[in-house]
Amino acid sequence: MIPGGDSIGIVIEMDDVGVVANGVTLLAPVSVTTSAGEALVVRGRNGTGKSTLLRVLAGIRTPSRGTVRVAGEAVAERDRGFRRRVSAMIGLPPMAADLTVLDHVTLVATTWLDDANEAAGLARSVIAELGLDALVERFPHELSSGQTQLFGLAVVLARPFEVLILDEPEQRLDPEHVEAVVRVLQARRDAGATLAIATHSAVLADRMADQTLSLDTAA
Repeated sequence: MIPGGDSIGIVIEMDDVGVVANGVTLLAPVSVTTSAGEALVVRGRNGTGKSTLLRVLAGIRTPSRGTVRVAGEAVAERDRGFRRRVSAMIGLPPMAADLTVLDHVTLVATTWLDDANEAAGLARSVIAELGLDALVERFPHELSSGQTQLFGLAVVLARPFEVLILDEPEQRLDPEHVEAVVRVLQARRDAGATLAIATHSAVLADRMADQTLSLDTAA
């Protein structure tokens, strides 16, 4: 199963969205729209607001100005319908020291899918896609930094979603594993999911971007 959305038309709408905190501009006003099955790649120097933009889109941060809509609805992190549409990795997800890689990924899949066999199958499939088969019985503290990054990606991919938000998914990965992540993300996009990705990787940007938002220009 490759999670994705069946909706058509515009999925992400950000109109004149900006964030100011204590008089400091964290995100200069930006406007962007992204359709189903497209990948929006956000580029920019450190400090230009890439992570802030993704937090606004994920409902983690309220903008100081402008409006944000996902699939025609206002962003609302506490709304289960919104949470079901949107899966996000902005920093590594929480990890329990006494659960294995397989335990974590299966737990997430089971939380969102009613059928236990379907959930187990999705968890195993995502783990295999990211090349983590040999690590399923390891605990988080036994993983390298690159393996931990892939593990985090597996956790956010092991559930249904229409929109996938990723903040620098290439972190801590060597070129071979960046290529593997690109293939996994292309599969989600091709299945109809809408992606919003902040990245410093030219490879990931070149391979994934249907449109690019440069915050260097906005800043």
